[in-house]
Amino acid sequence: MIRVFKQLEFLIVGQALRLPIVVPAPLRRGAFAATERRGYSGRDHALEEKSRTLLRQLGAAKLARDVRVEWNARMKSAAGRADFREKLISLNPLLRDHDLVSVSRQSGSDIDRTLRHELAHLLAQFRVGRRRIAPHGPEWREACRDLDIADEARCHNLPFATKAYPARFVYRCPNCRQEFPRVRRIRRVIACLACCRKHNGGDFDPRFRLRLSAHC
Repeated sequence: MIRVFKQLEFLIVGQALRLPIVVPAPLRRGAFAATERRGYSGRDHALEEKSRTLLRQLGAAKLARDVRVEWNARMKSAAGRADFREKLISLNPLLRDHDLVSVSRQSGSDIDRTLRHELAHLLAQFRVGRRRIAPHGPEWREACRDLDIADEARCHNLPFATKAYPARFVYRCPNCRQEFPRVRRIRRVIACLACCRKHNGGDFDPRFRLRLSAHC
C-alpha cells in the first residue's frame, strides 16, 4: 500500500522535530529475515565516499570528513533519516529491492535520490550553523537544488508496507489551542513550533509547551 506521510512540526527543547502521525507496523518476519541474510545492515563505505565527494564539491569539506552512511534494518516505512548531531544518514534496506525495479524501468535510482534528500538536510543545517531551520524549509530546498534534486518532495511515495494505529494521546498548545495526536506518550519537553516562531523568533518558549489534554 502506498502512503504519503503527513508531518507535524514541534519544537523540542529548542530544536525542530518532525513527528509522523502514522506509525509503521513492523516488517513481516520473513522480509526482515531476508534483509538480515542479505547483509543490508551496517555502514556503506561506497555511499559515504559518494556523499563526501558531493559535499566537498559544494564547499562543505568539514561536514564531508564527518559524514557517515548506514543501512538500518530497523527502519520500516521511512526511506531515510538524517541526524545532524551524529552526521549520520540512515537508509532503509528495502530501498535496495525497490531500486532494482526502478533502474530496470529506467526511472532512476531511489537509493541515490534518497541519499541526496537526506544529505540535503545535513548540508542545510551545516550552512546555517546553530540557527534553527524548518526541516523542509528554504534552506533545505536550496541544498536540494545544489545536489541536483531541485524537484524533490518532502515525503517518499515508495510502496513500503505500513499500518496505522489510533492516536492514544492528544496534546494541545495552550496558546493557539492546536491539537497534536500521538500514538505514544511524549517523553520530552516539546513546544508548539508555530507559536515559538510567531512569538519568540523560533526559539523554544515554555509558554507554548504542549500539554496532554486527553488519553485513552
